[in-house]
Amino acid sequence: MVFSSLSFISIFLPVVLILYWILPGIRVRNFLLLFASLVFYAYGEPVYVFLMIGTVLLNYLWALGMERFPGGKKAFLLLAVLQNLGVLGVYKYSGFLVELWNGWTGMELPVPQLSLPIGISFFTFQAMSYVIDVYRGGTKAQRNLFRLMLYVSLFPQLIAGPIVKYHDVEQELSERTLSLPETMLGIRRFVTGLGKKVLIANYMAVVADTLFAADPLQVNILGAWLGAVAYMLQIYFDFSGYSDMAIGLGWMFGFHFKENFRYPYGAVSMRDFWRKWHISLSGWFREYLYFPLGGNRKGRLRTCINKIIVFACTGIWHGANVTFLFWGLYHGFFLMLEEYIPFFRREGGKVKKAVLHLYVVLAVLVGFVFFRADTMAQGVLWVKTMFSGFCFDNASMQLWLSLLTPVHLAAMAAGILAAGPLGELLTSRVAAVSRGEDRGVVWTVLEKLTWVLVPALLLLCVMNLAGGTYNPFIYFRF
Repeated sequence: MVFSSLSFISIFLPVVLILYWILPGIRVRNFLLLFASLVFYAYGEPVYVFLMIGTVLLNYLWALGMERFPGGKKAFLLLAVLQNLGVLGVYKYSGFLVELWNGWTGMELPVPQLSLPIGISFFTFQAMSYVIDVYRGGTKAQRNLFRLMLYVSLFPQLIAGPIVKYHDVEQELSERTLSLPETMLGIRRFVTGLGKKVLIANYMAVVADTLFAADPLQVNILGAWLGAVAYMLQIYFDFSGYSDMAIGLGWMFGFHFKENFRYPYGAVSMRDFWRKWHISLSGWFREYLYFPLGGNRKGRLRTCINKIIVFACTGIWHGANVTFLFWGLYHGFFLMLEEYIPFFRREGGKVKKAVLHLYVVLAVLVGFVFFRADTMAQGVLWVKTMFSGFCFDNASMQLWLSLLTPVHLAAMAAGILAAGPLGELLTSRVAAVSRGEDRGVVWTVLEKLTWVLVPALLLLCVMNLAGGTYNPFIYFRF
């Protein structure tokens, strides 16, 4: 089950939310959320729900072992890391590694054909963060197994993040308040994210998927740029839209997840981009890998090596494919470049900021081509076509023109506006009014207007979903 499905919007969420309000006490509500979360996951993964439960149980035991036998803390941590990465490795990377081994050695070992459990990258990282927090002493081991199970399986962030660290929600697992104003804000945030997903990301997916699946001879420079821009918008509004829905759902049930995106396409450096893009993932790697490696405390060369390691892991985290590894190393290269070239570290005026912004957008755009490509060869050919594909025959022009429909152009224009400074300004000022921090007349009226637009936006999304529009679930790849 995914958030952008009629079964979730019209049945699952209303039933769970109504029961949550009716039932008394935090303990009963926790059991409701745990049951609902397991049903939510089992709806799409009836077998792998037991894998997730087993993962939680083992990490529960590792953490208890650390506190009961403090002399063996490192041993328990090692077991926990090996167990979590082992599960991730078997299901996500075993087939890829066997194929690589067969290619290098000429052997013909059977390639494992295991289906990828949805959200495995998210719930294993969350379980690991819990055990590591206990090892570091900043968090006490959770004695209540069901409470830990709720943390890992909580359906708003279970299958696609954001990656919630245990210490960020530890208190709210046992003590949280329920209020109508925050629930209403959560509904508004959820519907906004749903609109991003259904009305922008899904339409951009049609354009990107059509072009990337086409015969390379039918894609010219116009088609290559259209496909690259469409995918850049698709992945942002898919990711950020899902994060908005998760954060909104959290508010409905009294949880407060941290922001996962802060308008990354407005960044003026790759470092700035990663402060704003998939913040929960970059924050996880920073806290649990980059800092333990030494961070930036051991000289510039070591800092660069640490960043390369982190970004190689960031790329591989997304999937078992050389394209993902390349994408991670590609971003690591630009971060290293910015570390060594003074131009990137010096202050500048508006012109310099505009140049840097253009550099980031172009670098990220090219990087996403490889992220989307099925193979490195396809990625290289696509980038080559973007800069030298001056072929305007009938086949390539017809393919390009067929995708320039009014609805696709409208979705692209809306995406460009919403991902830029205008979208950031509107969102920040409306949020400030909602928090009582801004009482300007114009922004107050606009904030009130959003409550009129939310039902209309929800209705439009439901109509699109009911009409059977293209609704890909991008997280299946991760």
